[in-house]
Amino acid sequence: MRVLFVGDVVGRPGRKMLALHLPRLIDAERPDFVVINGENAAHGRGITRKIAADFFALGADVITLGNHAWDNKEAFDLLAEEPRVLRPLNYPPGTAGRGVAVVEKGAWRLGVVSVLGRSFMQPLDDPFRALDAALEELAVSGVRHVVVDVHAEATAEKEAIGWYVDGRASAVIGTHTHVQTADARLLPGGTAYLTDVGMTGPMDGVLGMRRDEVLARFLTGLPQRFDVLTEGPRELSYAVVDLRSDGRAAAIRRGRIVETPQAEGTYVPPEAQEASASPAKGSSGSPASGASAPEAGAGR
Repeated sequence: MRVLFVGDVVGRPGRKMLALHLPRLIDAERPDFVVINGENAAHGRGITRKIAADFFALGADVITLGNHAWDNKEAFDLLAEEPRVLRPLNYPPGTAGRGVAVVEKGAWRLGVVSVLGRSFMQPLDDPFRALDAALEELAVSGVRHVVVDVHAEATAEKEAIGWYVDGRASAVIGTHTHVQTADARLLPGGTAYLTDVGMTGPMDGVLGMRRDEVLARFLTGLPQRFDVLTEGPRELSYAVVDLRSDGRAAAIRRGRIVETPQAEGTYVPPEAQEASASPAKGSSGSPASGASAPEAGAGR
């Protein structure tokens, strides 16, 4: 089984980048399932019904959210009615929506779990204990392949969760900080891990937001509205995870597609992008790097 995980989509630039490049990325990578973090898809704050429908039409199987899940009023009904859109699992009992989805294609079943970190974040319920319950329930129901989206601020908390579920989840992919990390690896128990997959959106802002507004906040300490940057180059950040039939990961690699504002819809040559490993198969010229077990690709 192959899973394509696309990082936090930020505003209209991120949505446009996704519409332009996700179809060709799917054609190149041939994933069995596509997971998209749509946390910042609506003007940088949450998601709407239309945006969720657009993402599903582009090929998403599951959409995960995070700390901005409730920023758009449409989210309350959307989360209550659409089982493929997930808010973090560790919101208190009785909260609208769900934090776990199971999707099926042919003989494959994939469980997706979303949790929110607590370090420098909202003081929600314990994500570790929430994962214990969710992973046990999925295992009992016979779901072997499980991807966990950890939407968290602190690298240490993401790593701790990765180690905590090693051997119980197929992959742990971090989101929220919008900068792709270079630590894709396979943990000893068979869990693929990446601290942060990065974002899909404008590159020349601060985490996708306008530089002047973010700088004003830092320089004055005063409240400041943050708007999505609408100009300049854009990126699409993703990870590809190959899973064996027993649920363990065989390989994980990260990738980025970078556009120039002068040539919308085209790729920047690899040598002009970030230093990385050699271009991976199926990445349409964008650099990717990661880790694989000796029998990488098994269980496809």
